[in-house]
Amino acid sequence: MFPYFIMLVFCGIPLFFMELSFGQFASQGCLGVWRVSPMFKGVGYGMMVVSTYIGIYYNVVICIAFYYFFVSMTRVLPWTYCSNAWNTPDCTGVLDRNLSSRAALNLTLLNDTQKRTSPSEEYWRRYVLDLSDDIGNLGEVRLPLLGCLGVSWVVVFLCLIKGVKSSGKVVYFTATFPYVVLTILFVRGITLEGALTGIMYYLTPQWDKILDAKVWGDAASQIFYSLGCAWGGLITMASYNKFHNNCYRDSIIISITNCATSVYAGFVIFSILGFMANHLGVDVSNVADHGPGLAFVAYPEALTLLPISPLWSILFFFMLILLGLGTQFCLLETLVTAIVDEVGNEWIIRKKTFVTLGVAVAGFLLGVPLTTQAGIYWLLLMDNYAASFSLVVISCIMCVAIMYVYGHRNYFKDIEMMLGFPPPLFFQICWRFISPAIIFFILVFTVIQYQPISYNDYIYPTWAISIGFLMALSSVICIPIYAIYKVCRSEGDTLLERFKNATKASKDWGPALAEHRSGRYAPAFSPSTESHLEVQPLQPEKGRSEAAAASPMQGSNGSAHSQDSRL
Repeated sequence: MFPYFIMLVFCGIPLFFMELSFGQFASQGCLGVWRVSPMFKGVGYGMMVVSTYIGIYYNVVICIAFYYFFVSMTRVLPWTYCSNAWNTPDCTGVLDRNLSSRAALNLTLLNDTQKRTSPSEEYWRRYVLDLSDDIGNLGEVRLPLLGCLGVSWVVVFLCLIKGVKSSGKVVYFTATFPYVVLTILFVRGITLEGALTGIMYYLTPQWDKILDAKVWGDAASQIFYSLGCAWGGLITMASYNKFHNNCYRDSIIISITNCATSVYAGFVIFSILGFMANHLGVDVSNVADHGPGLAFVAYPEALTLLPISPLWSILFFFMLILLGLGTQFCLLETLVTAIVDEVGNEWIIRKKTFVTLGVAVAGFLLGVPLTTQAGIYWLLLMDNYAASFSLVVISCIMCVAIMYVYGHRNYFKDIEMMLGFPPPLFFQICWRFISPAIIFFILVFTVIQYQPISYNDYIYPTWAISIGFLMALSSVICIPIYAIYKVCRSEGDTLLERFKNATKASKDWGPALAEHRSGRYAPAFSPSTESHLEVQPLQPEKGRSEAAAASPMQGSNGSAHSQDSRL
C-alpha cells in the first residue's frame, strides 16, 4: 500500500492530468494529438496496440464473470460441495456434511502431495476451464465460455453503437452501481466472525518487502492499469470534453476516488477472507489468492459460507461485469476513435457504427483461442507481458516528448490558455523530472529482478515467454519505427534538418475550433522569439456535437466538440 500511494502521488495523478489536458486541448484521439510532434506519433500507435491486447483478453475475463453470474441463479451454488462429477478424491468442501473445522485444519496442513483442493477450485479448473496440461495444448473450445464471450461483445457494441453519446449515459450506471454492491458486501462482510482478522492482515505492512523491486513494479502497474494511463483511453475520452473544462479538477477527483475505491474494495475482500480463514481455523494467507484465483476461486468459496449464498454471488459477479464493461467501453472507443481520426474522411465519420461493429467482431474472433482449454494460460501471458512494462515505457517517452521536445513552456502556456491558469508547480516538476525518473528506475529494477511467469504449479515454457516478450515489444517498437519513417519522409537536405522538421509541431496543431485559437494560434499571430512553433489557423468547423454533454467527464464552460464531425 505504501508504494501504491507513492506511485499515485508522483506518477498516477500527474500523468492522468497530462493525458486529460493533452486530449482536451487538441480534441483529438491518441493518434491525432501527436501533431504536437509528429515524429512521436508511434507513441499513439503503441497505445493502440496496448488497448488492442487488453481489449481482447479483458472481455474474456468479463465473459467468465457473465458465466458465473448465470450459474449463480440457482438454489445451491455449483461449487459448494464435492459431490459433483468433476470433483476428485482430494476435494474437501468447507460445508461437506462430515467435515469439521478441525478436520479442515488437518487437511490443510497435510504435505503438498495430499494438499486440500476446494470445490470452488476444482469447479474452476476442471469444469469451467477444463484446463489442459500445457499452453501449447489448446484442446477444445469451451462452448459455454464462447457463448458468454459473444454476449459480452454484443453488450459492449450496443452500448457504444452511438459512440460516447450512448456509452456516456450507460457509464452513469456502470460506474456508480458497483458502489452500491460494494457497500452491501462490505456491511455483510464486517459483521461476520473473523472479519477483523482479515482486515488486519490487509492493513498490516510487511516492511521487509519495501526494498523488493517487484512490489514497486506491481504498484506502478496497478496505478497505470487502474487509472488507464498510457492506454490512449484518457486522451480519447478527454477529447470529447469542452475546451475550457477544468480537467485539472477532474484529474484530482477521479484519481483519488478511483484509488480510494480500490482500498475500499480491499476491505470488502479481506473481511470475507478473514471469515473464511476463521471458519477453517487457518491463517488468512492460506486462503488469500491473486488474479483469477481471487475472483473465481477464493472469494466464490467464501460466498458459499454465507446464508442465501446465491444472492451474494449474483451481486458480486454483477459488480465485476459492470466494472469490466466500463473499462471495455473505453478500450473500444479508443480504437474506433483512432481509426476514424486517422482516416478522417466524411464517409467513415458517417459510418462510425460499422467501424465499431468491425472492431467488436475482430475482438470476438481474436478472443476465441482464450476460451479453449489452454485459454487461461494465454490470458495470463497477455496480462503479464502485453500490458505491463510497455505501459511505463510509453508514459516515459510521452513525458519526454511533450516536456523536452515540444517544450514545457509551450505546453504550460497551452494549459493556461485552456484552463485560465498554468499547471501547479508540483505537476510541472513531476512532469519534467520526478515521474519520468521514477518510471525509469522501476523499469530498470523490474528487469534486474525479472522472474518468469507461472500459473500455480505450471511453469511456462521458453517459447511461450518469448511470445510474451514479443507482445510487449510490439507496442514499444512502434515508437522507433514510426520515428525513423517520419524522419525519412520529412523535408530537409541534411539529417539534422529532417530531424528538426519531424519533431516540430504541425501547422494544424492546436485547439480544434477557430474560436479557441488565440495567442500564438491566432490567424494574425507572428511567431516571436518565445516560441519556435509555426502554426496557422484551422477553418471553422462543426466540432464535436452534444456528445460531450452526455459524457461524465464534461465541464461547465466552453463549447462541445462533436465525435462525428471532428477532423
